Amino acid sequence: MSADEATLMARRLLKLREDEQARLDRIAAYMCGEHSSVYVPAGARAEYRWLMDRAKVKILPLIVTVVAQNLYVDGYRPRGSDDNAEPWAVWQANRLDARQHGVHRAALTYGAAYAVVMPGKPVPVITPFSPRRMTALYADPVNDEWPLYAIEDRVENTAKGQRRVIRIYDDQARYTLAGQVDGSQLKLDGDGAIQSHNLGVCPVVRFVNTDDLDGDGVLGEVEPLIDAQDQLNMTTFNLLMAQQYAAFRQRWVTGMAPPIDSNGNPMEPFRARVDGLFVAEDADTKFGEFGATDLKGYLDSRESTIQHIATLSQVPPYHLLGKLVNLSAEALAAARDGLDRKVGERESLFGEAWEQTLRLAGLAAGDKAAWEDTAAQVVWRDTSARSLAQTVDALGKLVTMLGVPPQELWEKIPGVTQTDVGRWKLAAHEGDAMNRLNGIIEKQMQPAAISQVPAARPASVA
Repeated sequence: MSADEATLMARRLLKLREDEQARLDRIAAYMCGEHSSVYVPAGARAEYRWLMDRAKVKILPLIVTVVAQNLYVDGYRPRGSDDNAEPWAVWQANRLDARQHGVHRAALTYGAAYAVVMPGKPVPVITPFSPRRMTALYADPVNDEWPLYAIEDRVENTAKGQRRVIRIYDDQARYTLAGQVDGSQLKLDGDGAIQSHNLGVCPVVRFVNTDDLDGDGVLGEVEPLIDAQDQLNMTTFNLLMAQQYAAFRQRWVTGMAPPIDSNGNPMEPFRARVDGLFVAEDADTKFGEFGATDLKGYLDSRESTIQHIATLSQVPPYHLLGKLVNLSAEALAAARDGLDRKVGERESLFGEAWEQTLRLAGLAAGDKAAWEDTAAQVVWRDTSARSLAQTVDALGKLVTMLGVPPQELWEKIPGVTQTDVGRWKLAAHEGDAMNRLNGIIEKQMQPAAISQVPAARPASVA
């Protein structure tokens, strides 16, 4: 693209981004605890507003966290091999052991996330992006593997103030433009504004939370739960109101003339408080109290809403309620069934995107074989909740009863990383080599030892 074409494309893509930013900003606000307010009557006192600000139960970040903590890419294997493929070195160099979680969380939160692969030295550079900072344009958003164009949008601080930086990606190059914060006066940013990659595809990979065949747009974990979050906040506010004004026993008094203020208006004779005592000199004065409001209904209603959120999100209720009472292994597995199925689906969706990313990293590194290897697969760490003793017993039975090689089951042990497995295999190989060497030495020493044994003398005849 020429400079004018890049500028026109930037404005077109910025216009397309405006349609989705309002939805994304609303989701981001709910993740930060900036929820829609409960009803506020006209003339509400400061105490009312104080309770309203504290009636927010931030449960949506926990929904994303529970799923994200079960997603961890632990390797990238070609077919028929136990060793990681060459692009795994690019993964390690880009610190994606840690940065992968940002991609997963963004995709779970907003419904989509992106990874950009650009050639670099000594290895290609993989950069993850939230959909709030990047948008990709597809000819067919359902079936196309690669986008036509992608736009990266950010505000950058400089010594002269802030400026808007826009980067456009196509199948040949990356174009960097800069202008005013409002997006005006965009132009190519200096001599190095055009960086060719010559990969033949737009170097952007999209991660999606759900596979939408209708093309209606992606859907994350947060947006369907926003109404339930508002309902939970409303119930919590009502609970705080009842706790503040009705759970404390309100007292009444009769047979006493109320005091008069300077304007002749009657005043409240007593200020009700927890550490206060009502005293009257008139013997005809009577005191009493109203019954306290039972808070159990509010607590049950709030717990019911949380259980409803757990059902919608397929997150076990004990993660949200903190209730876990002596569950057996079978009961715990049943409680996690929905979460495990959800995690399995996300591993399938995100796994394909990571494989696409690593293939592109191989192409950017000049490794054509890695680019053409469509059979290689990412390996996910097993995060299922199982006891170690139960797992080892099951794996031992696979070895003894079905003849599965023990080394092939090491990575199935909970908490064991690919680094651990590699170290164990190296130690086992060295141990086998040492055992073979010892066997050879013993075999060679046996004839010499036998030759040194004195021959037995014949028995004398009496």
